[in-house]
Amino acid sequence: MTPLESNTLDWTVLDLDYAREADHIAARLREALARDLHRRGLVVAISGGIDSSTCVALAVRALGPARVLGLILPERDSSDDSAVRAGLLASHLGIRTETVDIAPALEAIGCYRARDAAVRNALPEYGPGWKFKIVIDGGIEGRINRFRLVAEAPDGAPHERDLALADYLTIVAATNFKQRIRKTLEYFHADRLNYAVVGTPNRLEYDQGFFVKNGDGSADVKPIAHLYKSQVYAMARHLGLPERVCAAVPTTDTYSLAQGQDEFYFALPYRQMDLALWALNHDVPAASLALALGVDELRAQAIYDDIRNKRRTTRYLHLPPVLVDEVAELEAAA
Repeated sequence: MTPLESNTLDWTVLDLDYAREADHIAARLREALARDLHRRGLVVAISGGIDSSTCVALAVRALGPARVLGLILPERDSSDDSAVRAGLLASHLGIRTETVDIAPALEAIGCYRARDAAVRNALPEYGPGWKFKIVIDGGIEGRINRFRLVAEAPDGAPHERDLALADYLTIVAATNFKQRIRKTLEYFHADRLNYAVVGTPNRLEYDQGFFVKNGDGSADVKPIAHLYKSQVYAMARHLGLPERVCAAVPTTDTYSLAQGQDEFYFALPYRQMDLALWALNHDVPAASLALALGVDELRAQAIYDDIRNKRRTTRYLHLPPVLVDEVAELEAAA
């Protein structure tokens, strides 16, 4: 009896035949390059996180290491361990890599300057030696999501402030430079090698709009956008990736203070979010989700509502450019 038939829900709904799925993804990558994209290989920006690591491993499975290029693109706020994990992964897979520190480009374009000015609007004492992150609050309690600034002074003292909308938007807009500069480098190498660019979002990120338009959301192929985050972790282990990579905790690796994805965007740990998203996608009642997560039904319903709300508010991220009039000749050629 399936969870839908028994009206119960547990994490077995996310079980996959990983050998079969890995072969399917590898075959689709080869087909996409040959038939759709007409490119010779794949470029993957690797952060040492589970998503990019799994994507590059699947690319190697599809094409072999000689036709895959890994890019390691740290900046001022990147964790040192991210680059270490990325290097370990590249060595394990036998792929070529290029490392570029994007901090000088970000400095020149005003990323850090605009961000810091917005932080100081909320926290005037913020300055050199401080660290900060943004955290989300409200959505899964049935309230409107809001964002708060969490900072740490050089002496370790914690500070929290509410963020005005203009300051929040400026901080996010400035940090989005990071993903867009990285994507510029990915396409430079793709163009010079006649390769395609791999996008690395998992299903949770893709569904909920947790990506930057024309930044990490831009790609020629997205191999794991149909896989829940839990499945990506399991796929990494199936592919035999190093334990240090497989055990990596999901982070944004965007702010100077360590920040989990559940703090910034999803509000629940990825495993619970996976189950909630699967349940919503399969019309499982909120009462069943509540039982599986150990929360009350009102909380489960608020989680469903938050997922729907993020889908609605981030829909534009998935849209192609809007044309005033249809270009019929290109539509016919497609």
